[in-house]
Parts: sequence; structure tokens; C-alpha cells
Amino acid sequence: MNTSKLIKAVAFVSCFALQTTFAQAPAEKYPVDSASVVHAGVPQGELIQLPFTDSKIFPGTTRTVTIYVPAQYDGKKPVCLYINQDAVQFKAPTVFDNLINSKEMPVTIGVFVTPGQVLAENPQIASNRNNRSYEYDGLGDNYSKFLLTEILPFVEKQKTKDGRAIMVSKNANDRAIGGQSSGAIAGFNVAWEHPESFSRVFSAISTFVGLRGGERFATLIRKYEPRPIRVFLQDGTNDLNNYAGDWWITAQMMERAFKFAGYEVEHSWGEGAHNSTHATAIFPQAMRFLWKDYPAPVKNAVSKNAYTSKILLPNEGWELVGEGYGFSEGTATNAAGEVFFQDIPNSKTYKVDLNGKLTQLNIDAKKASGTAFGPDGKRYTMADATNQIISYDANNKATIVASGIINGNDLTIGNNGNIYVTAPNGVDKPSKIYLVKPNGQKQVVDEGLKFANGLALSVDQTLLYVCESATHWVYVYKIKADGTLTNKQRLGWLHVPDDADNAWSDGAKFDANGRMWVTTRMGIQVLDEQSRVISIIPTPGKGNPSNLCFGGPNFDIMYVTINDKVYRRKVGVKGVKPFEKPFKPEIQRI
Repeated sequence: MNTSKLIKAVAFVSCFALQTTFAQAPAEKYPVDSASVVHAGVPQGELIQLPFTDSKIFPGTTRTVTIYVPAQYDGKKPVCLYINQDAVQFKAPTVFDNLINSKEMPVTIGVFVTPGQVLAENPQIASNRNNRSYEYDGLGDNYSKFLLTEILPFVEKQKTKDGRAIMVSKNANDRAIGGQSSGAIAGFNVAWEHPESFSRVFSAISTFVGLRGGERFATLIRKYEPRPIRVFLQDGTNDLNNYAGDWWITAQMMERAFKFAGYEVEHSWGEGAHNSTHATAIFPQAMRFLWKDYPAPVKNAVSKNAYTSKILLPNEGWELVGEGYGFSEGTATNAAGEVFFQDIPNSKTYKVDLNGKLTQLNIDAKKASGTAFGPDGKRYTMADATNQIISYDANNKATIVASGIINGNDLTIGNNGNIYVTAPNGVDKPSKIYLVKPNGQKQVVDEGLKFANGLALSVDQTLLYVCESATHWVYVYKIKADGTLTNKQRLGWLHVPDDADNAWSDGAKFDANGRMWVTTRMGIQVLDEQSRVISIIPTPGKGNPSNLCFGGPNFDIMYVTINDKVYRRKVGVKGVKPFEKPFKPEIQRI
């Protein structure tokens, strides 16, 4: 099939998909914005239409990419970017011509992408496979990676008719994204996943409903630390209401969630159905809002989530402590507030002193993972290389406390000196939880969890919480007088990302107000005294955080290990020191 036929085929399939998705509207009339009309004397941009068939993320798909290049673009430096799903919509090229000419928006290159189709080998006996819902409706990072690593590099390889190179800014403040229906939730999800790449979102009749998890956004936005994203929402009272949800109601839920979380959000509600009539009418208004005050950056939101506002401090971000480790884990804090962590594969232990200075201890850590300080002031580790719990005094003299703990992982120590250790034993085999007494006597006190991992004692040390990494649960046990466990219950419910089957909860610590902080795939999830997630703090860098602790002179600096790096951040709470006397926390009802 030649290029022109391929483009026509994809355009036809995409158009057909939209016609079958969007309902016919009752007669709708909206004022015509002058920016939606072609005006004599206004320079018109160039449209470049190309097929794209080389996706590794969505293999076998074919689609059309249309590039809008404004007349004012000189090809000498990168300019702003707008990406739209479902091809060219909302009379966007004309709107851009007019708004760029009137300086109501910056010089902006538009990239309009159709959803993927896997073309049938024989169209007479088979239909093309429509990839639209899979690409657009799902949460997670697939579509984001597709745009950032495949489509934009493809776009920047092209040239205009007169040979100008196409260059777009990589600054999030210079980038907007949008669409309607499934294309709208896809656009928001890209900005949500990569706020460092997109800060402005146009969302029309968006599918924030139960097709592939989109209904979760209204909750996640309320819990997450806010991101610097500005949003314009459009919907109508006659939008869809079907098995997946009520589009009109969820649009309002999203607006309320954005306002609650402190985002800059504007809306335009109408009476229309699931179509583009209203969105086309207000598209110039949306662009003016999204690009207002440019180049002033979109501001970081200030959440009305009282928990998030309490535990996170303004203007206190993440700071890199160290990097280049094989795998960082095993965070622990001594009585002075000095922080220790492990580089497991390299058998190294590091210390961060009260001045923030990082040093490596002169010991062989024997591939230690879990680390904790006991009431005797000694540092205890779970040495994976020898299947032992080892204690270290102030001079790093090692003493074997217990042996024969196969696949041991994390540990915690109470004020009475009792040690609890998890032994995951892989994902497919039941885990064990050990109790090790101060004299080294050990016993298995529970079996059966799916990859028991991080664990923590409640502030009053009457309960033991254990993360089950292979699910989204945190289990709780009542601690009996002899240290054994009873009343086992899966209590903590954690959020799970779209691209995983588990939360992969790992390290866990408590703050002085009885809240549990758990490292997960989605960042640090903070649970209240009833084990409900009240706040989610995204972590920096790539990969899942593995552990955390609270250190520093006031125990209000959170340290987090993430793959080959360690970060810290000052927070508005103080961590608990399990080796000290237990106490009943003052629960904050916010």
C-alpha cells in the first residue's frame, strides 16, 4: 500500500471509530469565537501529514501523524508544543493561526496523532483491529512513552516544505496536550505521568469512567502531592451515561478533585451530548486559559488535603544524598538521628551524619538488607550472605545474634529487644515471619503471606504491621505478651498502578502521630490509624522506592532508597524511634 492510500485508510478507520463512539447531539448552538474563523491577512500555518508504522510500544499499529507548523516559526530554535489525540480536531490549525497572530498564545507546533490500527491482511474477510481504547483509556505509562520516545523523535526528524527543521521545546511549561473522550483522558494521563514534560491539558467530554480504570483519577488527584498542571475541562449534561459510568457526573467530580488538590482549573459546561460541537466552540477560550501569562510557569498547586499539607512542607523538595549503588536498601536511624543504609549486592554500609555528610563504613556487610537499631544502641542487620542476624556496636564490632534465617529480608526491633524478621521465600512460595528473642532464640510466628517484606511496630508496640509485596495489602497482627502473634488480618489497602498486579509495598515506618508510611510502586503511601491511604508522595528518579526512615537531629528528614540512589526530604512530621519507650500516639483528626 502506498503512502497516500495508507493515510486515507487510517484516516477512514479513525473517523469511523469516532463516529461509532460519539453520540448524535440534540441541536446545539454556541457563539462562534472569532479565533475559529479564517481571517484575511492572518498567516496560515503548514500541515504535514505522514504515516507512522514503526512503533515498538504498540507493535503492528498504523496511524497518521499530522504536524502543524505556524507561519511564524523560523526553524532556528525550539518552540512550544501542543499534542492532540484523535487527529486534527476543534478547528485547531485555524485557532492556532489566529491566536499566535494576536499573541494570545506563543508560537506553537501542533502534533495531531490518530489512534493505532492493526490493519487486516484481507479487508474483505476481516476488520482492522482498533487499538484506541487500549492506548487511550488505560492508566500507566505506555502511551506517555509512545509519545515521548517514538512520536516526538519522529516529528523532529521531519522538515517543512522550505526545509526548516522542526524543533519543539522539552520544557514542560512550553507543552500542552489535549483531546476529547478517550483522547482527553489519554492527554491528561500523559501530563499526570510526566509533569516534567507537559503542564497544560485540554480535556473535552473526557472518559474518566470505568473502562480501564479512569474512574480512579478523581481519588488519586485528591491524595497525591499536587503537580504543576493547568487544566481546562468541557462537558455537557447530555453526555454518555452507560455501563462504564456517567461522563457528565465524573467531569464534575474531576473538577472538584482538581480544586480540592489546588490545581489551576477552568471549565465550560453545556447541554451537549458526547460530541465535539461544544468543545470546538470553546477551544479558543481553552487555549487562552492554558497559555495565559505565558511564559510565566504554571504554578505548583497547594492541596486542600489537610493531611498532605500537614506532612509535607512548602518549598521542601527532594535532595540527592548519594548514587551509584548496586541496590540501596535497609534504612535505619540511631538515637542521635544519624541514618544508615545498605548497598546490598556490594556488601557495603553507609552512614549520613547529622551534618549530612555521607561516609562508607569499613566493614563487610555480608549483603545486609534489613537494618534497625535496638534499645541497647547496637545496629542490627539481616545478613543475606550468611542467613544471620548480626549486631554491631559503636566500634562496628560484629556479633552473631541468630543464624539459619533463610531468605531473610527486613527486620524491626521493639523496646523490649524482640526482633521480627520477614523471610519472603519468593513470590510463589509462602513467606515466614520470625521472632528472635534478645538471647537469640528464634521461632516462626506466622507463615503464608505472599512475599512478606517491610514491617513496622505500631507506636504503642502492641501491633505488628507487615507488607505483603505481591498484593496490595498490609497485614496486622496483635502481639501477645510472649512476643508471638495473633488476630492476623489484612488491614491496609494500598493503591496499585495500572501496569502492575500489586502495590509492591516494601519498607514501612511510623510517624509520631500513628501514621504508617509505606514505600510502593506509586510512591510513598501514607496510611492513617485505620490503615486508609490518606496521602501519596511521588518519589524522584526511576524505579520503586525500597525503604525509608526518619532521621536528622529532629527526626523530621525522610530518607528514601530507590534503586541505585538515596534521597532525602524534610517533612512536617517526626518519625518514631522503636527502640525507645512505646507511647500512645495523639491521633490527628483533620
